[in-house]
Amino acid sequence: MTEFNPAANPSSEHENASRPTQSKYCPGCGVVLHKDAPQCPQCGLPQPDMVAKAAGTKSRVIAIVLALLVGSIGVHKFYLGRIGMGILYLVFCWTFIPAIIAFVEAIIYVTMTDEAFTKKYG
Repeated sequence: MTEFNPAANPSSEHENASRPTQSKYCPGCGVVLHKDAPQCPQCGLPQPDMVAKAAGTKSRVIAIVLALLVGSIGVHKFYLGRIGMGILYLVFCWTFIPAIIAFVEAIIYVTMTDEAFTKKYG
């Protein structure tokens, strides 16, 4: 009895080629990419599905609104996953210093690009 060797069986290669692969095509230049590639290595075009995954985590607009409205108690820090800083804001909220800092942070969030915000806060 012979053992099955997929490398020696040319029909299995054809079957694998007809199955959906773990790759995709760049909409800019048509190069075959890995399914998790964030951008095309040939033309540098960011892949739309990866941009959507990255942008889907935290909203910059919500962070701005939270920093302006309830920033003095650190709600925007809790939203962005900075729990320690949020607790620090809560502890010192009676001094109004966190309110001033939150206002400055809201301005910083407004001036940040979406890519920089996503990179820093996810």
